[in-house]
Amino acid sequence: MTDDTPPRPAPHAYDRRMLEALVCPATRAPLRYDAARQELVSRAAHLAYPIRDGIPIMLVDEARDID
Repeated sequence: MTDDTPPRPAPHAYDRRMLEALVCPATRAPLRYDAARQELVSRAAHLAYPIRDGIPIMLVDEARDID
């Protein structure tokens, strides 16, 4: 018996089109995905939005200041 189930994406694998659709809630500027830190970075706002359990947390109060 063979399994014809299509392969599942790796945990927390992101569709590039989905990421490109997200913008910074503070500035509406594009975001850059930082895979190593699991963050979406807004250079315009100098903020990094965390990704927790595969879900981007798009709240300014939850973002980390970056320089």
